[in-house]
Amino acid sequence: MPWTGPPRSALRGALPVLVLLGVLAAATAVLELTRSPLTPALVPACLGLGSGAAAVVAARGAARLPGRSARPWRALTAALALLAVGQVLATVRAGADLQFGGVEDVPTLLAVPLAVLAALRLLPPRPRRWPGSRTVLDGLVATLAVAVLGHVLLAALLAGVEGAADGLIAVGYPAVGAVLVGVGLVTVTGVRGARRGAAVWLLTAAVAMAVVAVGGALGRTLGSTAATVVTEQAWLAMLAASVLAVRCDPGEPATPDHDRPIVPLRGLVLASGVASSVLLLLLAGVLTGRAIDPVEAGGGAALVVLTSLRTTLWAADGYRLTQRLVRTEGYFRALVDSGDAVTVVLDGTGRIGWASGAVAAQLGRTDGDLAGRPLADLLDVEGRELVARVAQAVRSGTTRGLLPATVRLRTRDGHWRDVDVTGAAPAGAAPAGDPGPAWRGGLVLHLRDVTARSSSRRELERMAYTDFLTGLPNRARLMAELGDVPAGTDPGCLLLVDLDGFKAVNDVAGHDAGDRLLCEVAETLRAAAREDDVVARLGGDEFAVLVRAGRDEATVLAERLVVLLDRDHRPPAPDGSARGGLVLPVSSSVGVAELRAGGDPAEVVRRADLALRAAKAAGKNCVRTTGEALDRVVDRRARLARDLPDAIADGGLSLELQPVVGLEEGRVLGLEALVRWRHRELGDVPPEEFVGVAEDEGLVVPLQRWVLGTATAVLAPLLAQGHDLQLGVNVSVRHLQAGCLAADVARALAASGVPARRLMLEITESVLVDAEDRVERELAALREAGCLISIDDFGTGHSTLARLSRLPVDVLKMDRDFVARIEEDPRTAAVVASVVQLGRTLGLDVVAEGVETLGQVTALRGLGCRYLQGHLLGRPVPAADLPAVLAAPVADVVRGDELPSHV
Repeated sequence: MPWTGPPRSALRGALPVLVLLGVLAAATAVLELTRSPLTPALVPACLGLGSGAAAVVAARGAARLPGRSARPWRALTAALALLAVGQVLATVRAGADLQFGGVEDVPTLLAVPLAVLAALRLLPPRPRRWPGSRTVLDGLVATLAVAVLGHVLLAALLAGVEGAADGLIAVGYPAVGAVLVGVGLVTVTGVRGARRGAAVWLLTAAVAMAVVAVGGALGRTLGSTAATVVTEQAWLAMLAASVLAVRCDPGEPATPDHDRPIVPLRGLVLASGVASSVLLLLLAGVLTGRAIDPVEAGGGAALVVLTSLRTTLWAADGYRLTQRLVRTEGYFRALVDSGDAVTVVLDGTGRIGWASGAVAAQLGRTDGDLAGRPLADLLDVEGRELVARVAQAVRSGTTRGLLPATVRLRTRDGHWRDVDVTGAAPAGAAPAGDPGPAWRGGLVLHLRDVTARSSSRRELERMAYTDFLTGLPNRARLMAELGDVPAGTDPGCLLLVDLDGFKAVNDVAGHDAGDRLLCEVAETLRAAAREDDVVARLGGDEFAVLVRAGRDEATVLAERLVVLLDRDHRPPAPDGSARGGLVLPVSSSVGVAELRAGGDPAEVVRRADLALRAAKAAGKNCVRTTGEALDRVVDRRARLARDLPDAIADGGLSLELQPVVGLEEGRVLGLEALVRWRHRELGDVPPEEFVGVAEDEGLVVPLQRWVLGTATAVLAPLLAQGHDLQLGVNVSVRHLQAGCLAADVARALAASGVPARRLMLEITESVLVDAEDRVERELAALREAGCLISIDDFGTGHSTLARLSRLPVDVLKMDRDFVARIEEDPRTAAVVASVVQLGRTLGLDVVAEGVETLGQVTALRGLGCRYLQGHLLGRPVPAADLPAVLAAPVADVVRGDELPSHV
């Protein structure tokens, strides 16, 4: 990461000390330039104060960092403290002769190794604790260059130096500065990540210290005021850089630092720049006639050798990296080409810069044809918009929910292919806050040809939404079209068309003739409808037309369809000829329902179906539209479906029980549980109405669980009082098909304590015809548990004796229509007698429902029917009234010798 200077928080934290150092810099400059008599005492005091303040900041910085992160600043704190001590000693010895140095130089010299230690401890921990050979070489080049530069600057001084002390000062101070600069450069090169800023400020401090060393040497030996001022200002600048280094350090990163360049170029550039500058300086001196002494010549030669060696290593690194890049590119191309997708790299302008993989096979173009072309030129309008959105999403950081997506791409021969964009990634970093094109910075796209798959999918969709016989849209397509009808003032109407007489065509002429008739009807409807209308076949002989027009226009179309479809159908003769065939009349009935803005498609179909039923009831071959009455029926049903779950859960239902009487016993033997619903707004709702709603809406299981639980809870106290009663509960075939009836019955019996033999489950006769293996297993499980099984409304269905003998049935309950005509219709009486005899033969009890008159009681008694149920013997009553019903005498009613015969 590039270094951009200290963060604002670091500047704010160091601001008081920086201000202090600025004030001290101004004060020392004024004292030196005015040659104040207080200068020998005040200047060291100012430098000591600044050094002490910097040491305090370094100590605080070390205290805020954990563990090994604080080690560099502890060493720096000690170095700054020694500098402060040295200046304090210089202040104390203000009147002494400092030309040959003194005790105050000892702490300053001791601070140098501590400063070096601080820089080295800033380097990363093992295994990269020590810098590499190239970094060390860069440091040596920089150190030697600074040393040669110092010798050049001090050449005249060194020539006039007399005495060992002055020579040591003149040579030693610049050498120390050179070493510090070299170590600082090594640190900057070796440190990575967030700590690089602190290393740069340490290098700045080392450079300032080198200036201090050179200036100090000049000031000590020549007594130059300008050199002394520069030295003092450089000293305070060194302190300021040290403070900023401490404040900029965030500490050692918690995770490993991966920001390590393969070739350390930063140190190479700095070291080469310094070495080149020194060599150019020596060359300029030669050109101007300045003599080069052996030290400078040797140093220059060493710089040339070291720089050449470093350049050679750099070239070797470059060659090695080139070889690695070639291998990596080969691996990458092999990896990309082995996949089934094409990788396309776009540059910052959206042009294709590189493509890999089976380009010709996937995209229908060659690499050369794609190179340099804008991808947008190859896509349709929707594809261009999609790629732009993908590019913007990549810049935002996520493409979730957008990919994979399909675009259309034009091949070289002009055809279109469906191409999936399976992935996207940035090819380069776009400038922060750049408002330019979405793909600024580059974009990588992964493309795959899915033309065959899209064609198959479209064909499957066509098959899924198309009637295979007529080619018209099917029910699924119609429902999708109804769901897509836009809200408006006049959204349209739905016509349901049902053929009258189609069954006769199928039964008499055969299914092939019926299929031909359906195709003819489809063509008639398609020809009569308008271009934007949708004609669909819902199944069987039922069709639908979605009309994009108002009610009046839709009704006119419906009446025209009735006229067009009212004709004699002539199926071909058996030999295939058109002559001599049957003549079968065929017509149609049509129901019309208006679409409501934002309405439920299923609700529209229900309203149209109600209108169609009304047309059938009106004599067929006519049109009926939904009006206020039909709309009320639909709205009522929808209201019941919405409120029934709450009624089941919140006690909105109630239970009534009707007695079943035994003729021979002359008493009540059983009770049939009948559910009732008094709606808070609609009043009493007939059971056949809300039970049908429960079956259609998937609520019949919770409804019957409530009935089972409530009815058994009512029976339990009656059994405890000594009443010998059987409880009958009607069961929907949907509950049987659900496979949970046996478990629900067991749960209700366990909760109430009612024995299983006291519960009789009444199922409709249709179960005998449609019974599946699962239903038979469910009934067998109930029978095995001890429950009785009854067939309700027996005689109205299409049951077979074979199925009746196979199912575990105990009771037959005759439909009330037989009982109602038993007195005046001898045929009905004969049928009842047959049912009674059938029950006797199969070992089944027979119960006659709907007994209303004494004559019916006498007739049933004469036919041998033992069990009766009806209003004459007892109406359904709430559970609270059962004790009175059970206590009322019924023997006089059921004794046939006391009743007049009406047969």
